Amino acid sequence: MNRTPPPASRRDIQGLRALAVLAVVGAHATGWPRGGFVGVDVFFVISGFLITGLLLRDVETTGRVSLARFYGRRARRLLPAAVVVLALTVGAGFLVFNAVVAERTLHDAVWSALFAANWHFAADGTDYFHATDAASALQHFWSLSVEEQFYLVWPGIVVLSLLLVPAAARSGRGGRLTAAGIAAAIVLASALWAASQTTSEAIVAYFSTLTRAWELGAGAVLAAAAPLLARIPRVVGGAMGWLGLAGIVTAFAVIDPGAGGFPWPWAVLPVAATALVLAGGVGGDPRHRHLFPLTNRVSVFVGDMSYSLYLWHFPVIVLGSVVLAGRDGALWLTLGAIAVLSLATYLIVEQPLRYAPLLPRASDAAETGSSEPMTTRPAAGVPAAAARPLVVSPPASQPRVVATHPAGWTPGTRYYPGSPRPRPLAADRVIEPVLADPDPEPAVAPILAPEASPLERDHEERAAWKAWRARFGTQIALASSGLGIAALAAVLVAQSIFGAPVIGPLTPPAEAQPGGGDDPIAAVQSELAAAASATQWPTLSPALDTVITRGSADNPARDCFAPDTSPDAGRCSWGSEQAGTRIYLVGDSTAMAYAPAFKKMAEDSGGAIRVTTIGLYGCRFTEVAVQNDGAGVMAACEQRKADVRAMILADSPSIVVMSDAYTLGHTPDGQDLSAETLIASQQAEAAGYGAPGRIVHLAPPPEGADLARCYSPLTSPYDCASAVSPTWQQMESLAERAAAASGDHAISSLPFSCWEGVCPAFAGSLPVKYDQTHLSVPFAERIAPILRAELAAAGLL
Repeated sequence: MNRTPPPASRRDIQGLRALAVLAVVGAHATGWPRGGFVGVDVFFVISGFLITGLLLRDVETTGRVSLARFYGRRARRLLPAAVVVLALTVGAGFLVFNAVVAERTLHDAVWSALFAANWHFAADGTDYFHATDAASALQHFWSLSVEEQFYLVWPGIVVLSLLLVPAAARSGRGGRLTAAGIAAAIVLASALWAASQTTSEAIVAYFSTLTRAWELGAGAVLAAAAPLLARIPRVVGGAMGWLGLAGIVTAFAVIDPGAGGFPWPWAVLPVAATALVLAGGVGGDPRHRHLFPLTNRVSVFVGDMSYSLYLWHFPVIVLGSVVLAGRDGALWLTLGAIAVLSLATYLIVEQPLRYAPLLPRASDAAETGSSEPMTTRPAAGVPAAAARPLVVSPPASQPRVVATHPAGWTPGTRYYPGSPRPRPLAADRVIEPVLADPDPEPAVAPILAPEASPLERDHEERAAWKAWRARFGTQIALASSGLGIAALAAVLVAQSIFGAPVIGPLTPPAEAQPGGGDDPIAAVQSELAAAASATQWPTLSPALDTVITRGSADNPARDCFAPDTSPDAGRCSWGSEQAGTRIYLVGDSTAMAYAPAFKKMAEDSGGAIRVTTIGLYGCRFTEVAVQNDGAGVMAACEQRKADVRAMILADSPSIVVMSDAYTLGHTPDGQDLSAETLIASQQAEAAGYGAPGRIVHLAPPPEGADLARCYSPLTSPYDCASAVSPTWQQMESLAERAAAASGDHAISSLPFSCWEGVCPAFAGSLPVKYDQTHLSVPFAERIAPILRAELAAAGLL
């Protein structure tokens, strides 16, 4: 059975790829366009369209789908460049990142290589203590995992669906109708699930294959409907293309990544717009010159290398954020590195390995199971090389004509399998619509007859490698030389920009330099001042790597703040049961981070103080509900606040210390909450404890630098020093005024967190925090005397 050559590539699709990848790169590197991240949705629709078209074409030309051939082409297309990027990113991570992030990057690479990165990142994003981690250098592999899972499952579904279609109808309308029906069902089910999960579990919905399948399915429906779409008049198809292009650009401009509602319903806009471009371009000339923003040479070339560009952009951005933090020209250096690495990977790895004749290729007979080989033994006197020519690419300008002449066919009739007689035919040929082959057969690979002799096979293999070297040898050499020159230039630039620190040393005033004597606040202030002026990382004990790795695992009160554990005052209390002073520490994870300080206060009190620490991380102890995406948090929040309220009312403690995050938020239904509303709501919650004059509002530490990103072998303490945010300052001021007005008390965290408005990552030999927000256990214990002194100064002890 002779296989009809695949149709020509569509230039508008390559232009769509270019537009999508440039939008993604722009959004991740510069924040513009703000909705550029939906370029991923454009890719999903394109993938569903192209892959389904490829499968259906195989069905129509051979009557079946060769899964081995399909997966072989996918592997040649995707794996080489991806493996290179994963390996180099992991290697660079161990040079640039701290040990914790480097090991996490290796872990992420394993998930990415297993095509499951999306589920891995979804789990991390719903883990309260990892949701604010620095973005992984490989986080963008989530979308590739979604596509790869589609590639793994969808061909099998198509194969199984063929069993529902009579053999005689598989290569015709029956196969397409079946594929369209299954794809439409997937679109409906996935869209309904996306609508539900976007509301309940937004992070999981963003990464989940189940909530993204409708986007790939939309492309599959278009591919199945291609013969119908080919009938669209060219003028109408051209207008659809322009309308779709305008819709995609509009999506980039109006969709806000922080506003929620993604993937449902906002993903409908880029998906529908992409579908318009694809549907409008099915018929006619694949060059689509009228749609020049997409089909010009530059757009097509960027689209050709869009895979390498997508692979490299995020690792370079994340690595650059560490190496080039605060440096002049950091953005341009980052964009330049993305361009160089992407082009080099495309020219040296992606193209050459995709088309390399690494193994002798069997004929299509072996690939499809057909008994009729594509190439037979040469007739007598005909040279073998002439009888088995190299595969060449088909013409790129016109749709192909597919003969539909079964045995017994006569002009003017159309044959229907099983019909008693031929039926009249209006036209005796069928024009197949121009789709696009996402993986055209390599132009340098020979097709060998299975009965060829070893000598002939060796001749063909040599000829194939010679053709491959002729096509790619010069390209690889030039690209490698260019990469070497770019690397040398990068070294020279690095030497020029790393000559001086980003900011000068901070010199503490003379009165801050002494150790502080017996004053615990003065002692810690002296340590913070020294840390703020340090030019190199000191030896810390425990090391920052250790506290970042351990996180909250060493906090003795962690289980007392978990959503899946019922509150138990006995298990969450420290100090003598006969103590005269009973303190309750309640709130979200900032209260949990203070728990080691209060535990030490009780244990060092000689039996005078008993402390109970109880709350729920991610759950603000406010009267109004504040949305949090941590797994199980919102489901448990209201009940936990009620349980704690009942415990306080029953126990009537001497002091109730409340601590919640000083950041803005919104209600579960999306209503923004101001600083005034949040502080007033915290006061309202405290009023329900029946302890007027005994409430203490303990401010959380100001939000610090992202340790996972700023702390590395290439950075200094300057890079991890942070300022106090205006929001934190506003909320602390409001809390102090509200406490004074109600007769309660407020304690600021600035004296033990920051010096002169600068909040360093360590004090003395102790790491202050293990992430942006939460105190490390050793430092929390270090400030226990400060908190006791503050409570005593307020007349509560």
